[in-house]
Amino acid sequence: MISYNPKDWITFIFRFHKADTFRQLFVMMVLIGLYAAGVAYLEIEYWQLPDSSHVKNISMMHGMLGFVISLLLVFRTNTAYDRWWEGRKLWGALVNNSRNLALKLHAILDDEKDKTFFRKMIPSYAAILNKHLKDEETGKQLFEEISFTEDHHTHRPNQVAKMMFLRVNELYKKQKITGDQLIILNSELQSFTDICGACERIKNTPIPYSYSVFLKKFIFFYVMTLPFGYVFNLGYYVVPVVVFIFYVLASLELIAEEIEEPFGHDANDLPTRKIAENIKKHVEELL
Repeated sequence: MISYNPKDWITFIFRFHKADTFRQLFVMMVLIGLYAAGVAYLEIEYWQLPDSSHVKNISMMHGMLGFVISLLLVFRTNTAYDRWWEGRKLWGALVNNSRNLALKLHAILDDEKDKTFFRKMIPSYAAILNKHLKDEETGKQLFEEISFTEDHHTHRPNQVAKMMFLRVNELYKKQKITGDQLIILNSELQSFTDICGACERIKNTPIPYSYSVFLKKFIFFYVMTLPFGYVFNLGYYVVPVVVFIFYVLASLELIAEEIEEPFGHDANDLPTRKIAENIKKHVEELL
């Protein structure tokens, strides 16, 4: 995740980060500019359409559809940000639950071997969950055309959670902890699996395909028809205007695509590796 000072907004205008949408859209912006220039040349120089031409009225369509496309893009970006923020809340809950479990185990356990076991296993769950969510196969588990071989060790977070559950149950059988303490520890351990399942839900369930495709087509055809109507009012100045409109609309879609899956390797994804390292440091301090 990119660290920045939100108050230093003037610097953002003149600096192009590697994750900036301008870099990603530059080739398309050049092509759109050439296309707009070609349409302007045809209408002004070749066809020499008069101001009374019905082609001029195409701009009325853009005025009506502009409100619709703005609503779609607002819904798209809000939905993507909700997924990003939910992922951040889940990893925040994992941090808190790891600390709470470490605190309770420190107070309950007397054997240093048992403390050493959980000192290693609690941070391991966060570290392995981070790798699990970044694995491409994790995001394909709900694809109907893809089937994976049955291997119980492919879901590594479950294996770590199972080892901790078995160790807690062993402590209860050896009467190192009471039944009430078993219930307390069980709720903390169960929360780990709940968080993993919620993260997998975000990872495995992208925005519906039909909605995403429709929005991209809408933006494309909206921008492609802009030069025809606005050439009459702007002349060749329609080229930078159309390029700028495309940049704004396409950038919103790119930003939404990047943050809707917050567990990847993109610049604006959640710093799950750093969070896992912090969990390790905190647990080792407590145990």
